[in-house]
Amino acid sequence: MVKRLGGLGRLVPPRTASGGGSRARDRLGDALFSRVAGPSGAENRARIHETPGPRWFAAEDPIRRVHGDASMFVGGLSALLLQSLHPRAMAAVEAHSGYRGDPWGRLQRTSTFLAFTTYGTAEDAQLAVDGVRAVHARISGRTPDGEPYRADDPHLLEWVHVAEVDSFLRAHQRFGARPLEAGECDGYVASAARVGHALGVVRPPRTADELAERIDAFRPELRGTDAARAAARFILLSPPLPWPARLPYAMLAAAAVAQLPDWARAPLDLPLLPRTERWCATPAGVAVTAAIRWAMHRPPPSGVE
Repeated sequence: MVKRLGGLGRLVPPRTASGGGSRARDRLGDALFSRVAGPSGAENRARIHETPGPRWFAAEDPIRRVHGDASMFVGGLSALLLQSLHPRAMAAVEAHSGYRGDPWGRLQRTSTFLAFTTYGTAEDAQLAVDGVRAVHARISGRTPDGEPYRADDPHLLEWVHVAEVDSFLRAHQRFGARPLEAGECDGYVASAARVGHALGVVRPPRTADELAERIDAFRPELRGTDAARAAARFILLSPPLPWPARLPYAMLAAAAVAQLPDWARAPLDLPLLPRTERWCATPAGVAVTAAIRWAMHRPPPSGVE
């Protein structure tokens, strides 16, 4: 649970040589890659894309398109906000995730997990899952209200899973370069179910309609807590970023809030401003994801299968 709150696309394959006109893009793309992938990013990228062997997902599967798109930056932020509404899940994050002290490390671990499970060999995908399950098995505690929680509780894992999948899919449909058709949305949910089941979700949803039903079924359990509101303030207003990056991040954050379900706003003290979001937040999200997509563009992986 701790490592799966949120996430960002893939550790993209190496860029081919570019001319002088692309140097600014290369510098920006490399800076983004180092933030998202961490110090082992280049090594992991090579392993993911150059190791032969079967994969969990084929090159044409929708999950590869979704997790490889810049819209994941919006989806990851939105997932964090939505997931925080479950008090027991939020208590586990607050006590064990280190999201305040090491947010970049947490982002890098999450993006690496997504990359290995989406694009890596089946063996490496299973190793990534096994690592997360080992961490979950060691985490337990109580909420401030005294409710016990375990990070490997299948019910909490289901909430983390459905909130994440819903957020990634919403972001892709709103800000992705190539939104999915209806059947492809079902395909994405079904592919994500494979990862969720491997992590311990007993019966993950396999269609978009079933995903929406599961989200609705969790709503009686959800509420805003002091920890959830503090996390939202940290995520949206106090990111550990240099000043030049603050404006693009603010645009991503506004887009992440704009795509949340309306009912998720008030518990986190987030405003519902439909006109502002329609005319400002959504266009800002389109612009900044397009800029990220341009900066991190790589040729499609040759895909050693």
